[in-house]
Amino acid sequence: MSRRCSHLDQVTGIPSAGRGCEECLAMGDTWVHLRACRTCGHVGCCDSSKNRHATKHFRATGHPIVTSVEPGETWSYCYVDDVMFELDPRRAHP
Repeated sequence: MSRRCSHLDQVTGIPSAGRGCEECLAMGDTWVHLRACRTCGHVGCCDSSKNRHATKHFRATGHPIVTSVEPGETWSYCYVDDVMFELDPRRAHP
C-alpha cells in the first residue's frame, strides 16, 4: 500500500518563486533551492540551504505542503505525512 498525503484540502494558490527565499533576502543571505508553501505562498529555502527556511515555516505555521519552484521540477512534499508526490504547479488545487 502506498502512502498518500491527507492534506490536499489545504492546497491553495499557485506557487511562485517571487524574488527568492523571503527570509534570506531580508538577511542578505543566499540559498540553494526554493520551496513554496501551498497554503499561504511563503517562499523559503530548502533543507540543503544553510537556513532551511521552508522547514522552519512549516514548524512555525503547520502548513503541511511545499512545492518545488525550481525550473523543471514539479514535485511536492507533505511534511506531516512524509510523502513526495506530483501536484500540478499551475493549478490552485490538485
